[in-house]
Amino acid sequence: MTKQILKDKVAVITGGTTGIGLATAKLFVAHGAKIIIAGRRRKEGELALKELGTIANTVDFIETDVSKKHEVQNLINATVSAYGRLDIAFNNAGIEGRFAPINTLEEEDYDAVMDINTKGVWLSCKYQIEQFRKQGTGGSIINTSSWLAVGAFSGSALYSASKAALEGMTRALAVEVAADNIRINNIQPGYIQTPMFDRFFKDDNAKQPLLKQAPLNRFGTSNDVAQLVLWLATTPASFITGTSIPIDGGLAIPGQRS
Repeated sequence: MTKQILKDKVAVITGGTTGIGLATAKLFVAHGAKIIIAGRRRKEGELALKELGTIANTVDFIETDVSKKHEVQNLINATVSAYGRLDIAFNNAGIEGRFAPINTLEEEDYDAVMDINTKGVWLSCKYQIEQFRKQGTGGSIINTSSWLAVGAFSGSALYSASKAALEGMTRALAVEVAADNIRINNIQPGYIQTPMFDRFFKDDNAKQPLLKQAPLNRFGTSNDVAQLVLWLATTPASFITGTSIPIDGGLAIPGQRS
């Protein structure tokens, strides 16, 4: 039987209805956590909730747009109302936006990506930290950045900028809240087989060349990433804060490939 290393812990997972977020939700509830998953699409949320309900009944879904202040506040307040506290937050909500040359992009493209990927994480951290401080118990926040925070595709300027911003934000916030025993870290996924990955690389012909770019020569799974998030949320990682951890099969290692 799985040791429940998150027994009675309360967690919020934004972008928790598919992909990495859903895989993390499954792992958290299997380890005894009480969780709220959040996402913008109710249908996906209800499907995820049904799936998670086969593992445990200490889970709920709240429709949330993380770019909206009042919706983030409602998410945190509803979590505390349901379970009495907050211990862990996984800020995973994000969009890919439009990858395109800068001369073809519009202000609306910029706003859409930055509002979710950067402002959404900032708002989430703000109200999560507020709750941790109110409790006086400390807590762990994990943000989803990307290998594209330190790498690039032609046309990835907006997405890369939105994820790189999380690197600086996380370092600064980690220093700011360390005295409150609040830890904040980033993860940097590489090529992970998720619905977002499938939207971007639509067929196997587009995906196969990517395998040669990472030394481990495979795509990551959502569960690979979920295992890292789980570890960062637990006591064995209690001396880690303000850092960004790649989980990319070696993709971001600089230099030539043989």
